[in-house]
Amino acid sequence: MKVHHHLKANFNRFHFYFLSRFSRRFSHFLGNLHEGPESWKPMEGLVRCSANYAPLSPIGFLERSAKVYRDRTSVVYGSVRYTWSETHERCLKLASSLTQLGISRGDVVATLAPNVPAIYELHFAVPMAGGVLCTLNSRHDSAMVSVLLKHSEAKIIFVDYQLIKTARQALDLLENTGAKPPILVLISEHDDLNTSSIFTSNSYEYESLLASGDNGFTIRRPESEFDPISVNYTSGTTSRPKGVVYCYRGAYLNSLSTVFLHEMRSMPVYLWTVPMFHCNGWCLIWGVAAMGGTNICLRKVSAKGIFDSISEHNVTHMGGAPTVLSMIVNSSISDRRPLPHKVQVMTGGAPPPPKILHEMEELGFGVSQLYGLTETYGPGTSCVWQPEWDSLPLEERAKLKARQGMHHLGLEDVDVKDPKTMESVPADGKALGEIMFRGNTVMDGYLKDMKATAEAFRGGWFRSGDLAVKHPDGYIEMKDRLKDIVISGGENVSTVEVETVVYSHPAVLEVAVVGRPDDHWGQTPCAFVKLKEGFDVDGQELINYCRDRLPHYMAPKTVIFQDLPRTATGKVQKFILREKAKALGSIS
Repeated sequence: MKVHHHLKANFNRFHFYFLSRFSRRFSHFLGNLHEGPESWKPMEGLVRCSANYAPLSPIGFLERSAKVYRDRTSVVYGSVRYTWSETHERCLKLASSLTQLGISRGDVVATLAPNVPAIYELHFAVPMAGGVLCTLNSRHDSAMVSVLLKHSEAKIIFVDYQLIKTARQALDLLENTGAKPPILVLISEHDDLNTSSIFTSNSYEYESLLASGDNGFTIRRPESEFDPISVNYTSGTTSRPKGVVYCYRGAYLNSLSTVFLHEMRSMPVYLWTVPMFHCNGWCLIWGVAAMGGTNICLRKVSAKGIFDSISEHNVTHMGGAPTVLSMIVNSSISDRRPLPHKVQVMTGGAPPPPKILHEMEELGFGVSQLYGLTETYGPGTSCVWQPEWDSLPLEERAKLKARQGMHHLGLEDVDVKDPKTMESVPADGKALGEIMFRGNTVMDGYLKDMKATAEAFRGGWFRSGDLAVKHPDGYIEMKDRLKDIVISGGENVSTVEVETVVYSHPAVLEVAVVGRPDDHWGQTPCAFVKLKEGFDVDGQELINYCRDRLPHYMAPKTVIFQDLPRTATGKVQKFILREKAKALGSIS
């Protein structure tokens, strides 16, 4: 990924630049091309120079906080604490060390680790060295890690000590293909950790490597704000993961946009329950730095750990998928502690059931929903709350809060469109269409996959693959994934709507609905359900419960009790459940 490989597409003057290792230069795609990044005709006397222009870069957030919040706590992890000046110095030294290991502009540096300080530091150090950060899902097996390392052509991989076995197996698999394995850097936490079997001539230890760096290192700033800053692989809920490329400009703008969504003021205390590997922590790794906040790192997310961290560190903000919220509301009384104040929670990854939102607020959390995809740098929309909704009945407020809402400040627009005609659907809350985005916080493209990139941007918008309706007030409400919609007797069945009803049953802890093949109806809804501990409910009771609350064609005709397969970011892997439902055959 060293050679600058500029791809230019004039989607409302939004330019896509992309790095590739291949020797092809300045290829064009998608038409409507124009020369250069500037199409304006300057008035007399105007210039662009270092005095009035610098490429947008989130590195500047750290540099500013090292001055403004110099002695304030930046990172907390158990007994480990750093100030912003210390974090800045550590990142400079780490960037210096990376260049000593041969990292140059465009080289990929991978990570495989949970939410530990090293991952936070690498989000700044790698771009400081001119590299492109690739944070791998810490729950991937060795085979997938090997595939993604080969695809990204990572030169270095930083690995947490608990995941070293997975990494070693991945490197062995990679070497067996004839590819050169990346340098391994071990992130260790204990001085007495036995590393004799880990280190080879091509291995290093994180703290030792960092200590060898120069804190006077000169940062390699981006030559263009459209240069890649990171590669994020999709979760693989519907297909093989794709490498989504973020640029400096998009990362900068989405960091600030997410801060606004979260209603953060200066010096927030952010609890890391969102995986840092997921969309660069929804871009809040950079965003919290912009606000001079304190990052509370959690190696493992649990209800007790969340309540203890909030109480001990006076946490003001946190985030997570609905599974994290479910963990909180279903936690034991012994794990809970009184909240020192209302803690603001941003949830995303899947539409949260209204019941969950209500129960979180009863516990003292303020919950807002965001919506987006890896391709939109994580958060893209939020359900911006209107004051007049405060007086509505509780159930109505919960339904409003569960909507996906409007695009944030970093995007130009979001709309619900007919994917064939590209016409906006009526704002009647009924007509289904595909959610589409355009603006500065949409990905540059898919790494080494021109065909998928062109398809995603077909028509001049990014196609999300999510189905939604648009309400009269313009707020969008997601109904399903295109691949998840159940078509029964010619009627579209929103699995999200069915799941919301099933979830409202007091015995249900988790639910996912997919289509089961049917010789007569085409498909019928099939519900996979996990019950709360201590409850015993049969499938027919849940079916009857749904029939009392839904049109009969929408109610599940099959209920299967089991744990739900999930990605590390909390998304249900419905493709696995669809295969199980398919294996059941027709119910008719």
